[in-house]
Amino acid sequence: MFAVLKTGGKQYKVQAGDILRVEKLAADAGEKIQFNEVLMLGGDNTVVGAPLVDGAAVQADVIEQIKGEKLIKFVKRRRKHSSKRTVGHRQKLTLVRVTDILASGADKSGVKAAIGSGSVAAVAEAAPAKKAAPKKAAKAATPVAEGADDLKKLSGVGPALEKKLLEAGVTSFAQIAAWGEADIAEFDEKLSFKGRIEREGWVAQAAELAK
Repeated sequence: MFAVLKTGGKQYKVQAGDILRVEKLAADAGEKIQFNEVLMLGGDNTVVGAPLVDGAAVQADVIEQIKGEKLIKFVKRRRKHSSKRTVGHRQKLTLVRVTDILASGADKSGVKAAIGSGSVAAVAEAAPAKKAAPKKAAKAATPVAEGADDLKKLSGVGPALEKKLLEAGVTSFAQIAAWGEADIAEFDEKLSFKGRIEREGWVAQAAELAK
């Protein structure tokens, strides 16, 4: 029985016992891995995938991580200023020995999938787990005194202004209705109301609402 598998952008025809040099995988020597991209199974019954054979896989043992033969790249420019450059490269490879070819049940084998070392999945697996940043504690809402009036009934007072008033100890319409000129000037300056109290007529409104 043989199989045609795909890994690292290349296709390989393999049988049990074959030794392959494939593009570097995210696995250590001695590990058992499983190639899940099987394009074809051959033997007594030939099965061609569309594009993959459902449930099929090729299992292998990682022998070692190696480097391919050195390739020399030589560049020479003859225009204007003569220059030349030589660069060597050795491709990183993984040496594996095929142990089993599964025609079905690959998803239940429990063997680690063969993943290229440069793939997104391999990088994510190798990266240390980042600790989740602690969420900022929500600002505690200003507690409203029990029995406090709804100060938002005053003209121009929204949640933000109501919060300022509550923090300043103003909780009822009766308090505002009792303000004199000195009180109005004090709260205008303390809470940066810029004349809003007189402009909106809060004292008169509070007197009506306090009835």
